[in-house]
Amino acid sequence: MDTSATNLVWLIAFLVDLGIKIAALIIIPRRRKPTAAMAWLLAIFLIPYVGILLFLLIGSFRLPKKRRDAQQEINALITERVAGRNEPAEAATWPLWFQRVVDQNLALTALPAVGGNSATLFGDYQGSIDAMAAEIDTATTFVHVEFFIVAWDDTTRGFFSAMERAVSRGVTVRLLADHLPSAKIPGSKETFAELDRIGVKWSWMLPVQPFKGKYQRPDLRNHRKLVVVDGRVGFMGSQNLIARTYDSPKNIKRGLQWQELMTRLTGPVVASVNAVFLSDWMIETGEFLESEHVPADELTRSTSPDALVCQVVPSGPAYPTENNLRMFLSLIYGATDKVIITSPYFVPDEAMVYAITTACQRGLEVQLFVSEIGDQGLVYHAQRSYYSDLLEAGVRIFMYPAPYILHAKHMSIDEDIAFIGSSNMDIRSFSLNAESSLLVHGRTFVAAMREVEQGYRDAGRELTLEQWRKEPLKSTFFDGLARLTSAVN
Repeated sequence: MDTSATNLVWLIAFLVDLGIKIAALIIIPRRRKPTAAMAWLLAIFLIPYVGILLFLLIGSFRLPKKRRDAQQEINALITERVAGRNEPAEAATWPLWFQRVVDQNLALTALPAVGGNSATLFGDYQGSIDAMAAEIDTATTFVHVEFFIVAWDDTTRGFFSAMERAVSRGVTVRLLADHLPSAKIPGSKETFAELDRIGVKWSWMLPVQPFKGKYQRPDLRNHRKLVVVDGRVGFMGSQNLIARTYDSPKNIKRGLQWQELMTRLTGPVVASVNAVFLSDWMIETGEFLESEHVPADELTRSTSPDALVCQVVPSGPAYPTENNLRMFLSLIYGATDKVIITSPYFVPDEAMVYAITTACQRGLEVQLFVSEIGDQGLVYHAQRSYYSDLLEAGVRIFMYPAPYILHAKHMSIDEDIAFIGSSNMDIRSFSLNAESSLLVHGRTFVAAMREVEQGYRDAGRELTLEQWRKEPLKSTFFDGLARLTSAVN
């Protein structure tokens, strides 16, 4: 090759490289947080071919337009049906800041806060699955089941048997399972063959099946966990429908067991839990289940003085913004006495870190419950990278002991406000996962959650700043490196 041809090749390569960088500078920062945009730009500039390939695969943090449009249509339908509904009578006693949080949630999700509810917490792993199965045995019309992970094993066999008995009574049982995590569980083919055998109507959520025309960014997942029976009883929380070891040989070898928290709900709020399932079913199957919609006005309201006001807050990449993050931030900034957070994967964004440390600076008591060990190395080290800043600000960190993974996800504010659900306090749950959270106003519910929190303290240990400063340099190096990767979304 002569000199002129070589120079031409180099010129073309230079222009292509320059064009890619200019395009990246224009496209990547658009509607993306500065930290995430900087992480992507660094990846593309430093490792261009790998960076570009990764961006093409997982660079879009929103679902395809068809799915987003479907969510907006569903929100409009919900808004139409709840139009004119009065606020709970309890709203007259709320502080203004909490009223604004409820209004914000309504504006973002179309689901209102409703009074007259009852809730029971379940911290026993097998006990919560058995409680859900027992409710399914009372079903007369329909059962809705939605989990991030579904498996047929010794722990869930009773749940599957309850679904089979329901089908045999003529009850319609529908189930949604997230595609990638459920399909990779050992014995997944047997699980879904069993669902077919007993007559459950089921569908994948967010399937990654490009040859069938079903594809989106593969790590955009539906992380919700809920059950609804006849539209009158609902369950929400952190637990998947699988054994406490997640049927993983690696987990079994390490002796890992998951610790969860679920809540059983009755009252008008069950209509909102059901609306989340109906929305997901419609988006995945195209089927609108009008006959399985039970209006909140038709559900029995508790007249107890301890009745709860509840609001379901769905979030995820089908929405224009991070509904859960906005609620969490508003709750922390509104707190006047105490903030207690439980999150297995605590990898907050800058806004969340500022909210938590600012709460300490305002003189609030702030506590964080996390696991002593981790099941995901990268997330575990990214989480640890925040401990120094939090401890120095005055956050008390409690470590739940090995071999347990504290997988519960909840927060209590002062003495009368809490949330529980599927959402972690991490960037993935804020932006990439479809989640469902339950906002609760009621002293009895918070008192029950305080008992759960005390159980975490009794079982584990408190991490002090003095102890943390003795961590080896090697560990903190990996922590910081993992923290950098968490910004990519």
